[in-house]
Formats: sequence, C-alpha cells, structure tokens
Amino acid sequence: MNNQQLSQRLETVAGFIPEGSRLADIGSDHAYLPCVLANRKVITFAIAGEVVKGPFESAKEQIIASELEGTVQARLGDGLAVIAPADNITVVTICGMGGDLISKILDSGNKEQKLNTAKRLVLQPNNGERKLRIWLLSHGYTIIDETILEENEKIYEVIVAEKADETEAYSELEYTFGRYLLKEKNDAFRKKWLSEKDKYQYILNSLQKANKDLHEKEKQIMNKIKEISEVLG
Repeated sequence: MNNQQLSQRLETVAGFIPEGSRLADIGSDHAYLPCVLANRKVITFAIAGEVVKGPFESAKEQIIASELEGTVQARLGDGLAVIAPADNITVVTICGMGGDLISKILDSGNKEQKLNTAKRLVLQPNNGERKLRIWLLSHGYTIIDETILEENEKIYEVIVAEKADETEAYSELEYTFGRYLLKEKNDAFRKKWLSEKDKYQYILNSLQKANKDLHEKEKQIMNKIKEISEVLG
C-alpha cells in the first residue's frame, strides 16, 4: 500500500472524515489512513496512535516516507491516552478491532476526558457491533450513518456517531442489525446474516442430536434463527 491508496475498508472509513478535521487514528496500522488523508488535504493534523512498539515504529517510518512529519505524529500509548487537550482532535477513528475492545477504549478515554473536542467517531468493528451500538447510545452519542461492505471475502461494518443532546431510542433489532443497515439490506448485509443463521442452525442441530435437556438453549437459538429469517424476509 502506498501513500495514496487505501483498502476498500479504509477508503470507506476515509469517506466519513470531514474536510479540515484533526484526526486521532487509534491502532493506526502503519498510519496509512492519516497519511493518505493528509496527502489529500482532507485533514490538517493527525495522531497515529499505537500501543505496541513495533507498529509504532512502522507508523513513524510511513510518516517519514510520506514526508508528513509536520502534519502526522506517531504516538505510543494505550488507546485514547495518546490524545492531549492541545491537539484539539475533532474526529476519532478506531478500525480493525472487536466491538468489545473499541467500547473499552472509548469508555476509558471518555472517563479521562479525551473525547471532549471530538465531534465525530468513525468506528470499524470486526465483531461485537451490537455491544458498540449500546455503548454509543448510552453515552450520549447518536449514530448518524452506517455501512457494510465485503472485501477479500470478509465483511466489515462501519459505524459513524456524533455527540447529541438527545439520543434516539433503539429497538432490540436495531441494536443487533443496525438501523441504517436494516433499511438498505445490501448484499453484504444479507451474506453476513445468512452465514450467522447457518451457524445457529448448526448449533441447534448439534444440540438436538445430543438429546440432552437443553430446551431453554434450543429455544434461544431457534428465536435467533427466526429473528434473522424475519429480517432477511
């Protein structure tokens, strides 16, 4: 990957970064995203945050190779701890982690007041999307957009949230499937949930073959299968 190209996944994330933003990219993966956005003049400043020394050094090398030392800074630290008040960060991106870990990073950063100036969060969880949506809506955020895409036979969701005076109430279905994704139900959405349905069906078949007293567990899985079937139509 060079300093002008991104994967489809990161290009999708980049599309949600407003022009003139000051970005903190947490778990920055060689600082690809901030470097490309800086070269495109989309952002005016960025932090590429890494918690492990090796990726931190890789991010520094990418920044130097891109001749962006004046705009992008690699910082070593845990999650949002790399942000200082003087950075005046307006957008935070966290990509390629589980929704549970992203929630924990946001929770810790929120308690340490690292998100005070951030107007927007652009998050790409690899799993645990429901838990992440619950965290966002219970901490004063509203989800303003979502998308789901497939790249290299993997399916990714991107969730975009902003601070709001009033957050909308979500149904259980919307927490699980995503309000915006439910409206579109594109090919990637259908493929993901058909796969999830198949997994539940396999578990149900295994439980039934075991012939054990697992009625409650079977009922829960059957309800999941029914829910997915109804959503997919």
